[in-house]
Amino acid sequence: MGATPSKNFFERFLHSQSASSVVLIFATLTAVIWANSPWADIYQKLSHLDIGTYFNGKQYHLSLDHWVKDGLMAIFFFVVGLEIKREILTGELSCLKKAMLPVMAAFGGAVVPALVYFAFNPGGPEASGWGVPMATDIAFALGLLALFGRRVPITLKVFLTALAIVDDLMAVLVIALFYTEQINFLPLVIALFLLAILAPIVRNRIRRPVCTFLIIVGVWLCVFLSGIHATIAGVILAMVVPVKATIEPKKFFQTLKKYNGLLKESKMTRHSMITDREQRKAIEQIYLAAEGMIPVGIRLEEMLHPIQAFLILPIFALFAAGVTVDAGMLAAFPSSVSLGIMTGLILGKPLGIMGFSFLVVKMNMSSLPSRVTWGQLWGVSLLGGIGFTMAIFISELAFADAAMVADAKIAIFLASILAAILGFLVLSRTLPKK
Repeated sequence: MGATPSKNFFERFLHSQSASSVVLIFATLTAVIWANSPWADIYQKLSHLDIGTYFNGKQYHLSLDHWVKDGLMAIFFFVVGLEIKREILTGELSCLKKAMLPVMAAFGGAVVPALVYFAFNPGGPEASGWGVPMATDIAFALGLLALFGRRVPITLKVFLTALAIVDDLMAVLVIALFYTEQINFLPLVIALFLLAILAPIVRNRIRRPVCTFLIIVGVWLCVFLSGIHATIAGVILAMVVPVKATIEPKKFFQTLKKYNGLLKESKMTRHSMITDREQRKAIEQIYLAAEGMIPVGIRLEEMLHPIQAFLILPIFALFAAGVTVDAGMLAAFPSSVSLGIMTGLILGKPLGIMGFSFLVVKMNMSSLPSRVTWGQLWGVSLLGGIGFTMAIFISELAFADAAMVADAKIAIFLASILAAILGFLVLSRTLPKK
């Protein structure tokens, strides 16, 4: 029986995203049930557990849920940054004609829901929530698409992935530009200085793990002190990580040919490679050349995907999704905030994605992906209304009032569920039966 061919990176990416959506749902349900159970006080105490240290007579601490949202989620945003950089340099966003469709679809899917929300909340503290219905949850959207198996054209999956990555990029910009109250520029200057030191260390694969770790922590701390949300540090760090090979293939083959011949001539054995210095040097040069051909960004993305998919996002959901529902909240539901979010996600998101895609194709700026129909694109546009992770994250930045945050989270849950059902029904009718 022949060996099973290994999955390529994109297939592994889809698998981890679809599988992680199940874990994410479980964590979300756990949080909601726990927050509305007789043990709700334990949930609240755990969320607000202070963790920190004393230094020079001062106390530095954050609650556990803030460590998750400001610390662990920085790793999630680091992976998002790597995905964005990879797509821009080598993927679906590397060619203008190919990139135009997902970029404009994502733009429409962000602007239209924001305008819909603003129509319900034109002023007051509620107006700051316009960014909540803008983002698509890639894990849930791809997870639902994976339920159709081989009925889904790979080009449709690639389109949804590229759209969600551009969507994430816009969400990152929105957080950095509009949900930052005051910027302290001195820590940002220090962060840029640290990044200038880190870039050649990563590019040249200099093995100084302690030094590298301290620089990364320093960048995160500087961004945190600057007033910009600390998770943006993850995206900034990803920008200095190469996603292409650091040596040219020609040089790799030259090195391989040179030292491979030397090793063959010296009649290398497992014993001689220990005692012969020239053989060890040749082996080391081949190893370094092969390592240079494997992009650091791709390696980190593959390594961190399972961690962020099966650990970081579920922990975030566990601490962010725990809304305590009481009679007063239900009596006030739906409010203008929840109506704006639900309408934005269920109606605004698919109309924005579909409408801008239609314009781009009709203006000959791009074309529909091969084997993809307008009906299938409409189904994927409806899946774009699954906000969840990023929407919950932005809702906690947008509103200072805890009641508004809770109201927004309920709206996100309901809208995401309805968007998932509608998208599933449309795709089940429009995808090929076999």
